[in-house]
Amino acid sequence: MDPLSDVLALLKPKSYVSVGLDAGRDWAIDFPPPQGIKFNAVLSGSCWLEVDGTAEPVWLEEGDCFLLTQSRAFRMMSDRSLPPIPAHDVYAHVKDGVATCNGGGAFFLVGSRFGFSGPGADLLVGILPPVVHISQHSDQASVLRFAIDQMARELRGRHPGGFLMTEHLAHIMLMQILRLYLSAPDTEGTGWLFALADRQIGMAIGAMHAEPARRWTLQQLAAMTGMSRSSFAERFRQKVGTAPMDYLTRWRMMLAGERLAKSREPIGTIALSLGYESESAFSTAFKRVMARSPRQYGRDAAG
Repeated sequence: MDPLSDVLALLKPKSYVSVGLDAGRDWAIDFPPPQGIKFNAVLSGSCWLEVDGTAEPVWLEEGDCFLLTQSRAFRMMSDRSLPPIPAHDVYAHVKDGVATCNGGGAFFLVGSRFGFSGPGADLLVGILPPVVHISQHSDQASVLRFAIDQMARELRGRHPGGFLMTEHLAHIMLMQILRLYLSAPDTEGTGWLFALADRQIGMAIGAMHAEPARRWTLQQLAAMTGMSRSSFAERFRQKVGTAPMDYLTRWRMMLAGERLAKSREPIGTIALSLGYESESAFSTAFKRVMARSPRQYGRDAAG
């Protein structure tokens, strides 16, 4: 798989489909901090989005989507001067999967929340801004629009298999939003996710993900990208925020953590399969990255 698929597979995102919101004119709702990543799509109408700790509100129009990547309270409103009502008062009365505010008819929203059961959720969440806004006018947004419309039909229609369908649609939308966000010309950031847009550094990350047990050297990775050792090391650190060998070690420990949590493999076997000649060397690296010994990590996961 490619590095983005690798990480999402490791994090095991699970979507929890939220109810739709059908709002009438002149409305404002105050939402509590979400758990995990919150995804929403505007099917009709428009509104303002304000998120605690961000400088500017975001104007949302029909077809727009957004991710809330951090646990921060937020508000959505047709008019920023209106006093917001608590979301609980609106969502306490849900009918056919839709909450109604002020009679509905002017604005409709669907969404999901993504939780992560795998180790190292900060691999994704920690490098994204608090709000990722994708406009309906973005390139390649047609795939996203199809998924949004289909999710709305599933929520409203109660079709057989609708729950599983909406869960898979939510995963498609999460992946597509990340793709669109990374391809935007004004997107800047530091981290493995942003580095994938760089052809040479992305090639090196892909190679490390494809063969994590290989005894990679800085020279080998630099030669693969057609760069000198010093140029490659400097550019990798600028793009990813860490040195190439440190990134490789962290990725190996993420893979090890998954196996420690989900299998009964001996620690020595896991160590050898990830390129470590001794269990002690592996354990030292694991504790440095994961802040726990492999045995303690496995016990905590089992508990």
